[in-house]
Amino acid sequence: MAKLQKSIDKRNALIKATIELVNNNGFHATPMSKIAKIANVSPATIYLYFENKQDLVNQTYIEVKAKYTKFAFQTYNKKMSVKDGFESIWKRIADFKLNECENAMFLAQCDNTPMIDEYSRKEGIKHLQPLLDLWERGKKEGVIKQVSNYILYAYAINPLSFLMIAQKRGDLQLNKTHLEEAFQSAWNSIKVYK
Repeated sequence: MAKLQKSIDKRNALIKATIELVNNNGFHATPMSKIAKIANVSPATIYLYFENKQDLVNQTYIEVKAKYTKFAFQTYNKKMSVKDGFESIWKRIADFKLNECENAMFLAQCDNTPMIDEYSRKEGIKHLQPLLDLWERGKKEGVIKQVSNYILYAYAINPLSFLMIAQKRGDLQLNKTHLEEAFQSAWNSIKVYK
């Protein structure tokens, strides 16, 4: 059992080091030797868990995306109204992005660069299915605009990454009022006006 835990700890250290280095240096300036050094393991140890650097980054992305979406959907219930469901999910996403900044920044980098392979990107999208299903229900009910889910995501969720970076730089300290204003702006950007 201790050997298994040691193995899990090494793998987790590699994941954590990958996130830190990719966030600070980018994908291409993150050699395996540096990941191993930060994780405090030998470079050969990496290959016990991952095929290569691409596999390490892809698996890190999928794990962080799973953690992100598990957190995002924790308070969501399919029986909620579309607006209440969206508010529940949106506020949990905001909470994650603002309090799990390193993980959120890693996901933002992965989503905005070609460093993740297509298979891993599709796996990551699967984790968002409850939000996509909610939007489809909202479209059927005439509550959500009849536009691509990518457009809905761009207007309703992506601005949180901008706010996260602004807060991290010290340009803005988000409080409850700011978050409520941001949520209302997100909701107004995707809802159907009647």
